[in-house]
Amino acid sequence: MIGGIVMSQSNLEKQEAKLKALNQKIKDEKNKIEQRLGKQIISQANLDYANLSNDQIKLLAKQFSEFLKVNPVDH
Repeated sequence: MIGGIVMSQSNLEKQEAKLKALNQKIKDEKNKIEQRLGKQIISQANLDYANLSNDQIKLLAKQFSEFLKVNPVDH
């Protein structure tokens, strides 16, 4: 019985490690998408990185969000 419990713990630990790795992979992919989206918006809007303060970034994000609410992206 104890061997079965140890084996179950080992399998559980392996599954937890896989889940942790998968969650990290998802997080990394989301970061890549966010970076690509941000770069495309900056590029297509002809914005200058040097002139973008945190307040300006927040304002642009809010404006972009409001625009998307009125003009949803087709899936």
